[in-house]
Amino acid sequence: MDSKRYATKSSTRGGARPGAGRPRGSGHKIRLEDLMDQIELQAGMPYAERLAANYAGAIDRADWGKVSEYDRAFLNKIVADKNEVEVTDSTDSVEAKKLAFAEALRDLTVVRP
Repeated sequence: MDSKRYATKSSTRGGARPGAGRPRGSGHKIRLEDLMDQIELQAGMPYAERLAANYAGAIDRADWGKVSEYDRAFLNKIVADKNEVEVTDSTDSVEAKKLAFAEALRDLTVVRP
C-alpha cells in the first residue's frame, strides 16, 4: 500500500501554528522615537520644521486640498493640547464664539471625498 495515500493532510487555509508569531514580551518592531530620529536624520532637519516646510510648500503650490489637511491636523493638535481657555468678552460675544466654534468643529468632522 501507498503510505502517502493515507497521510493526514494539513490545512492550507492558515490558522494558529505552534511557535508562530513574535515572541511574548518582544517590543514593538519600530519605536516612535527611533522613527522620528531617522526622519530627522534623513531630512536634515527636525520633524516639526519639515512639517512647516511642507505646509509652506503646499501654500506656495496653491494645493488647497493639502493646505486644508494640514490646517485640520494642526487644529486637532492645538485643540487637543489646549486645556484651558480664558474668556473676557461679554456674554453675547461669548455665545457667538461658542456657536462659531461648534460649527467649525462640526465642519471638521464631516468627511469629504
